Amino acid sequence: MKVKNKSKKIKKSIQKTSKKKISVKKISKEKLKKLGNITHYFDRIKVAVIKLSLPAKIGDKIRIIGGENTDFRQQIKSMQINHEKAKSAKKGKSIGLKVKEKVREGYKVYKI
Repeated sequence: MKVKNKSKKIKKSIQKTSKKKISVKKISKEKLKKLGNITHYFDRIKVAVIKLSLPAKIGDKIRIIGGENTDFRQQIKSMQINHEKAKSAKKGKSIGLKVKEKVREGYKVYKI
């Protein structure tokens, strides 16, 4: 009798923890909105060119994902459009953005 009760309690606790893990994953996916794709990277100055699919502004938090090891977050501190500083950019524009890690063409950029 005691063994059955313990096994039921263990199963219930496993189910509770697995449910929590699934819900956390769903929440994190919902918060990410695709901001655009990286179209070019200048490795000497560590600047990425991003083709926007959503509007962006200084202060936005972004996440760049691509390849096997690239997944990082950063805040937009400054951006340029056609070599001129900009505070915001509309959908469809290409912006230059200083990044803290190496990126490649085709990597995805998400707004957090």
